[in-house]
Amino acid sequence: MAESKQTFSNVLSINPYNKSYYKGNSTRIAESKAATFEKDQFAISYLNTNSFITSVIEISKNIPDEDIGDVIESKTYEDLALDMAIEYSINYVESFTNSDENNRYFHVFVVDPLNLEDEFKDTVQKIKYIDQIVPVPLLLKSLYTKEIIEDNGVHCFIYFQENDAFFTLYNEEKFVYTKSLKYSFVAMHERFCELLGEQIELNIFVQILAQEGLSTVNAEYQKYLIKLFGEVFLHINDVITYAKRAFEFEKFDHVYIGSQVGKIDGLDEYTQTYLGLASSSFDFDYGFENESFYVDQIHSLMHLYTQVESENKYECNFSIFHRPPPFIERASGKLIMTTAAALLVAFIYPGVYWGLTYAEELHHALLTSEYKEVHNDRVTREATINLKLANQKKFQTLLDSENTIYNDKKSTLVKIHDVKVNYPMKAKIIGNFTKDFNAYGVQLRGLEYEQVDSKNFYFNLSSKRPNAITSLVEYLTKKKSSKYNFSLEYISFDEDIKRYGGILKVVIK
Repeated sequence: MAESKQTFSNVLSINPYNKSYYKGNSTRIAESKAATFEKDQFAISYLNTNSFITSVIEISKNIPDEDIGDVIESKTYEDLALDMAIEYSINYVESFTNSDENNRYFHVFVVDPLNLEDEFKDTVQKIKYIDQIVPVPLLLKSLYTKEIIEDNGVHCFIYFQENDAFFTLYNEEKFVYTKSLKYSFVAMHERFCELLGEQIELNIFVQILAQEGLSTVNAEYQKYLIKLFGEVFLHINDVITYAKRAFEFEKFDHVYIGSQVGKIDGLDEYTQTYLGLASSSFDFDYGFENESFYVDQIHSLMHLYTQVESENKYECNFSIFHRPPPFIERASGKLIMTTAAALLVAFIYPGVYWGLTYAEELHHALLTSEYKEVHNDRVTREATINLKLANQKKFQTLLDSENTIYNDKKSTLVKIHDVKVNYPMKAKIIGNFTKDFNAYGVQLRGLEYEQVDSKNFYFNLSSKRPNAITSLVEYLTKKKSSKYNFSLEYISFDEDIKRYGGILKVVIK
């Protein structure tokens, strides 16, 4: 396979979100009920769009190739305001859709390694290693490489899964944009139950979509399904409108839409009617044989991805669960090989020793005759060395003095750099919180900042509505608790100005 120098007899694709596994080779795929470790098995998995952050990073064309990785990582932390205390896993692929004579553009994918460990923990316990973990939108490149779909035009891919749904855009077979949609099957189910006014099981809801689709025989279900998908496509239309404007596309040529349960009857027709775009099912012929059952398209895409040569696909691997190197390249292997060699030498040495003893005696006699001549030369050189050591000590003293001056200047520059970098970061944090305050109708009357054991902000808040401040704190706790700790010092009511006030303490983690 293209992914590794090692030859593998089969491929195991992994969906870590619903714990499904499919094993196959270049011609056949079959579901595997229990994934197990196999030495000659290539394991591949993927990341949902809600498991990573993506952005486009711009760098100068003058940057050497060997420095691109470091520059992109630095720019990513700066542009996305990432927490410098966290060592994010960052991968990138070059974007050729942007036109600029002076700069290069890269699609950057950012993942928290702790999330990787959590999402793949159960799988790694079973199979030990995962050779490749690919962001799901990059798997679609294989459809163009294998000529399953035409490589010209602007194509939208929409796919619904149990815990995620994604919108991905390709132009002339090149990746352009991806976004996680808020309507996964779980989210659809919750909204459908709200519209219906009663609770039904998630598996029943998914079964209705898989077996009957939008034209279900239950008239009441059909009524609310149409209303539900009206909201879904309103959201999708907003995403399409943004993509057209952001990437300056006049039109989209085709939409491929589907789900992990297969084709939803009536969905592609609904898509064509609602969006006014040519539409077809996200259900491609990959050329694999199966046992007459539906294979999740993502699993098929993963198997297809392993068949494509490296130069014809997006190489982006987030796996942290790599195989160990070959035995002789491991530290333990080297120790065992060295021990074996030492034992071999130990057995050979006694026999060789007696032969070498005679040769050494002859060699000793020759060296003795040379000693007197060499001794005089040694005395002369010792005197020269002592003189040079004295000079070295004098110059070392001068060098130490210069180093002290250099370190003092360096320390001053580091402090100046820290001030230049950290103050803009504080301003960005305050700006982001100000947007949240405005969204809840809360005024910022004052601000304090202190840094002792932690970085603390104290926001003096004011609002006319009694529950605005508490609603704001509830929202911040739900949405931003991964980066900050929030505590409300107090809430009071000022009779003179008829306003509620309070101090919100924000601690940066």
